[in-house]
Amino acid sequence: MCGIVGLLLKKPELYSRLGELMVPMLIGMHDRGPDSAGMAVFGQPLPEGQRKISLYSGLTEAGAAYDWIGLADALNAELKVNAQVQTRGNHAIFTFDGPADPVKAFVHAFEGKLHILSTGRRIDLYKDIGTPAQVAERYGFSQLTGSHLVGHTRMATESAVTPDRAHPFTAGEDFCLVHNGSLSNPNGVRRMLEPRGIKFETDNDTEAACRFLEWRLREGDDLHTALQKAFEALDGFYTFLMGTPTELALIRDPFACKPAVVAETDDYVAIASEFRSLAHLPGIEHATVFEPAPEEMYVWKI
Repeated sequence: MCGIVGLLLKKPELYSRLGELMVPMLIGMHDRGPDSAGMAVFGQPLPEGQRKISLYSGLTEAGAAYDWIGLADALNAELKVNAQVQTRGNHAIFTFDGPADPVKAFVHAFEGKLHILSTGRRIDLYKDIGTPAQVAERYGFSQLTGSHLVGHTRMATESAVTPDRAHPFTAGEDFCLVHNGSLSNPNGVRRMLEPRGIKFETDNDTEAACRFLEWRLREGDDLHTALQKAFEALDGFYTFLMGTPTELALIRDPFACKPAVVAETDDYVAIASEFRSLAHLPGIEHATVFEPAPEEMYVWKI
């Protein structure tokens, strides 16, 4: 059992309140996921020629005291990418010129215990072990800004409680997924994707779903087509919530075994596993509130 939350703000003047509105939603899912928590935030896009990566240093010997400036200096000396860094505890966001792959390869070679959480022009990602309230406080979630985000609280059932197995999961650029439920065929999905050059970092079943969907998008499917193929390829009980640069998307399995509720107003679309995580939102008493149907695709755009 886990908790999922999502929030998409329809009006740019509300973007500065994204984290403020989301934190009570995340904490409201404590009972569904006290082991770890995470959040992916989509902000204003970088220029086309720039990328950013989110990094986690909690598995290094230095932990939160990791020398991020030293890494930025090494990146600039070796690759001349004009790397800039912003830090939050044992997480850092590196912004740089050029494509992401050379920078990611350099980071892996420079410090093998650094974990790359996300890549793209819009996405920043934070996740760690701890209760939702602890993780939110540790990384200042209430101060985060942007157009939309995806959050998760985890109660581990099929793999260990570690930061890399916390949600959200990402694949490719500016794509993330959180999951409440369990898949019965993640190993079959892995065996199908690995010969295509797709590499996995954990044994978490959610990673299999995330990498399958990102693969379909990279192959040219639009989001609706990719989700339809996911219904055909993924077996189990699940609710998936996904974030792209401009969208939130939600699907439930054909039996709708895992809960979800949506509230929509002129200002926002809010999604959670249970209504109690939505009850604090402004104007909720006038919102259109509904339970998503099974095997139905819901996509909201900024």
